[in-house]
Amino acid sequence: MTTDYRIEKDSLGEVRVPAGAYWGAQTQRAIHNFPITGLRPYPAFVWSMAMIKRAAAEVNRDLALFNDKEAGGRTITGADMAGAIMTAADEVIAGQWADQFAVDPIQAGAGTSHNMNLNEVIANRANELLGFGLDAKGKPVNPNDHVNMAQSTNDTIPTAIRLGALWRLDELLATLARLAAGLRAKSAEFDGIIKSGRTHLQDAVPVRLGQEFGAYARAIERDTEKIREAAEGLRRLGIGGTATGTGLNAHPEYHARMIHTMGRLTGLTLYESDDLFESMQSMADAVHFSGALRTLAGDLTRIANDFRLLASGPTTGLDEIRLPPVQPGSSIMPGKVNPVLAEMMNMAMFQVQGNDLTVMLAGQAGQLELNVMMPIIAYNLFQSMDVIINAVNSFIDNCLVGITANAEKATGWLAKNAILVTALNPVIGYLKGAEVAKEALATNRTVREVVIEKGYITAAEADQLLDVSALTEGGIQGVAAGG
Repeated sequence: MTTDYRIEKDSLGEVRVPAGAYWGAQTQRAIHNFPITGLRPYPAFVWSMAMIKRAAAEVNRDLALFNDKEAGGRTITGADMAGAIMTAADEVIAGQWADQFAVDPIQAGAGTSHNMNLNEVIANRANELLGFGLDAKGKPVNPNDHVNMAQSTNDTIPTAIRLGALWRLDELLATLARLAAGLRAKSAEFDGIIKSGRTHLQDAVPVRLGQEFGAYARAIERDTEKIREAAEGLRRLGIGGTATGTGLNAHPEYHARMIHTMGRLTGLTLYESDDLFESMQSMADAVHFSGALRTLAGDLTRIANDFRLLASGPTTGLDEIRLPPVQPGSSIMPGKVNPVLAEMMNMAMFQVQGNDLTVMLAGQAGQLELNVMMPIIAYNLFQSMDVIINAVNSFIDNCLVGITANAEKATGWLAKNAILVTALNPVIGYLKGAEVAKEALATNRTVREVVIEKGYITAAEADQLLDVSALTEGGIQGVAAGG
């Protein structure tokens, strides 16, 4: 009679594990102890840990640290065990066995449960590759002794956080470059549309709609560079520090070899830590990187809010741009269309900013040789990158590329803007300008009409001084360049 479970052992004793699960006793205990969110680790966290296991097996093999072992009536060489671990880790890196990583992001401190989940899955798969089934007795590859050789949770988890962020860095930067390019394209498309500027949400001097979009593009470009710069600190890895930073149980050459091997396997530029203790104690590099994501999130929130304002109405709002109608906006009001992609962007970026707060609080919560809050740092950091990439791509595809300008409405608002009188300050002075603006507003007439009527300037002078196109180019109206 078959059962739906098998018995696995750890240092606390026996545990029932689902028969088909590749994880072992410690993972099963974590699944039982931490039913907190129902969430699972992000692929970046699984990939990065598997990459560490893969590299460690190769490095420890080359250092001749794997011993032969008798199992199943035959000799399993150290090289065979290392090779099986490397193959199993490669499978995980390629995305296989994703359903085997089941520990909740909110778990035991430091990430021991996540580390052991990787160790156990890779060990059991390696044993399977060597001809030992999941329920076999005397399996040669041990999750602690072999897959976790020369490692501790305390140096693998901070290394994995860094690697996982770097894994998607190029994708993130490319997404932001695409957004900036899209905004630049709209800037060029809308450059001929002159509209009322607004400060304090009140009328201000004229701007071109293209200038507004160009500024959005530049903000994203600057934020992208901040992220790129912040990511440089993540390239410095502390693998090999093991439990406290001393490197106990790791070969003297292990740290340097691991950096070289992981760099080769990942194609990433990686550096040795200049202080293994600091690399274990401090999460400042991850906090700094999260802060750069938060800065981007702030700009994306602001830009999304501007799109909502500029598209407001359409009959009772600004209506200077039109966002693509991608879905009905109301379950009760027929014909209503809402700025749903801009609203989505707001919510996505609020999530990123909340994640950053969690990362910052967790980053300062370390004590002495270790920060035990690393699992929640990892989850929130990886989620922020995931949310930004997905939200920005959807925003580009479903909103930005389809935005159109309502030139008639934009120029119509500008024609009513009494603040155009600002251009006359060098000629008639501030006080007379204020008088003209007040009267224009009170009588619902244009500045041009009022200033000519008062005799402050002639019609010809008004036409020259109030040329709205020239006003968007700066300078002092009525004064020749160099005069």
